[in-house]
Amino acid sequence: MKRFFIMSIAVLGLFILAACGVMGDKVDGNVYEKIHRQLMGMESFTAQATVTYITNNTTITYETLQHARKTGEYRIQVTYPSNVAGNTTVFDGAVISQFNPHVHDHIAQTTIESPERLEILLTSFVRNYSICQEASVTATTIDESLTTVLEAAIPGEHPYLSFARLWVSNDNLLPQKMTIYDVQGVERVIVVYNSFEFNSRLEDSIFRP
Repeated sequence: MKRFFIMSIAVLGLFILAACGVMGDKVDGNVYEKIHRQLMGMESFTAQATVTYITNNTTITYETLQHARKTGEYRIQVTYPSNVAGNTTVFDGAVISQFNPHVHDHIAQTTIESPERLEILLTSFVRNYSICQEASVTATTIDESLTTVLEAAIPGEHPYLSFARLWVSNDNLLPQKMTIYDVQGVERVIVVYNSFEFNSRLEDSIFRP
């Protein structure tokens, strides 16, 4: 059944809240409306984020600087640990390139897309959440700060990337953390946002190697 979206943002937010389902009874509808409007209106972002990948045997953590547009372009630069600091992956809308400053001549190499890389971007979560399949909303606290938690399934059949949850501060409406789970509900990727800027002005040159 087709839905018609000729309505105000406020009504749209409440409609999606009802359509996707609500987990728990403490979600503040007014806050959710603001968060929804913020996410759906996101054109771009810049973030400093700690990204942790968890496997059955190892846990690897990176500090990253991320730039992305909702149209798909992105730049992810590793800033820590030191042995991989400076490694950068950029997508200009057509070609994905990787740059390693530790390699002689600093030549950028083309590569293929990796879901483990793509799904750590907030633009990917927003795209998945907007589809509104198996999505939900609940409320919780992080460090005594009330947050709204959005959940959305990740398309595809990747066994380690099944669904994601995003924690957004009720105070400043900024994302605090995103966790990606496998099909068993086990945490596989944790993204902690140390700083975040919505709709940052990003020049095209940022997405070139």
